Amino acid sequence: MKGDALDPKALIREAYHMDIGPAECRTIFLDWALSLPEGTDTLAALEALLRRYGADTGHPMTTVLRQGLEKASRTGRRGGRRGRLQG
Repeated sequence: MKGDALDPKALIREAYHMDIGPAECRTIFLDWALSLPEGTDTLAALEALLRRYGADTGHPMTTVLRQGLEKASRTGRRGGRRGRLQG
């Protein structure tokens, strides 16, 4: 199945046509994120997908997309050796 620039494999679109739970939605979300072309602005893509599908507030994929947007927009310490040495 062919998608578009926001959803190359049409994974998100198809998820909204299925009766699935949060765990399956998270798996689909991960597959979607990994299938984005290199250099894609993930935050912008998530915002656009929420504009496209976010009206379906009862579907667990909407919740997963919102969580992805929240986590992607957070900044701060990400860990690693440099963070431990500075702190």
